[in-house]
Amino acid sequence: MWMITEKNQSWVSEFILLGFSSDPTTKSILFIVFLLIYLCSVLGNGLIIMLICLDTQLHTPMYFFLCILALLDMCYVTTTMPQMLVHLVAQSQTISFAGCWLQMYVFGSLAATECTLFVVMAYDRYVAICYPLRYTVILNWGLCIRLAAGSCACGFLSLLLHTFFTMSLPYCGPNKVNHYFCEGPAVRSLACMDTHIIEMVDQLLCVFMGIIPISLIVASYVHIAMAIMEIKSTQGRCKAFSTCASHLTVVTLFYVPSTYIYIRPNSSYSPERDKQVSLFYNAFTALLNPVVYSLRNKDIKRAFLKVMGMVG
Repeated sequence: MWMITEKNQSWVSEFILLGFSSDPTTKSILFIVFLLIYLCSVLGNGLIIMLICLDTQLHTPMYFFLCILALLDMCYVTTTMPQMLVHLVAQSQTISFAGCWLQMYVFGSLAATECTLFVVMAYDRYVAICYPLRYTVILNWGLCIRLAAGSCACGFLSLLLHTFFTMSLPYCGPNKVNHYFCEGPAVRSLACMDTHIIEMVDQLLCVFMGIIPISLIVASYVHIAMAIMEIKSTQGRCKAFSTCASHLTVVTLFYVPSTYIYIRPNSSYSPERDKQVSLFYNAFTALLNPVVYSLRNKDIKRAFLKVMGMVG
């Protein structure tokens, strides 16, 4: 039963997530592929967290924020992937209205928290390169904890507005969401009323949680680039740049697709394309982040070899 009748008006009580395919063979292949992606994402980010916690030499502000990012990525991908895997092998692909509300809120909150955390990480690199002698004084542990807590608070509070407006819309059928999870624009397209005003509110929220953080990150890196240019030795410039390259790569992988999904109008909604873009910034960024940071980071490699030596 997916409709609730109230005063001669029917309301949706659950949604059907259509996912990527209805073909059994394709679904079996997708299950294996997505299961591997999910396991690698969780194990990769879990490994980053474990190395940072075990190696005292990594107990610095930079790695503290990297640890928070890895934890967010693990939670982020776990919000959507397990349910998608279940739907690929189960007969039913339904999700309750409350479950959809919760998934949308948690997923969006974690994404917004990452947006804010990326600004904090850019500030960390700015202080490290522009004020190296005062780095640990400026970014003391008290400030680091406040910045991390502030990022979480900002993310979870800001998404209350988005989720409330989206889920308070009247949904009187159909109830088939052409997506693999309850993402705002996909669910909102099923509303049986004009969503123009809510789209405007969402775009203002995206400016606050997307454009402003990007602007702050760009401003930080402009100052960083100016500081790097003043370094006389080529080796020093390369070392300074390498500490920022991983962060810039991760920021680009996350911001480009997520900004596309949330900042364009509902009239340009394309279900198939949006599913692919969402999958990239949801699953693949969580998978690639540990790779990006470990491949370019000698400290992470050293910590890994140290732990393996201890295990051996």
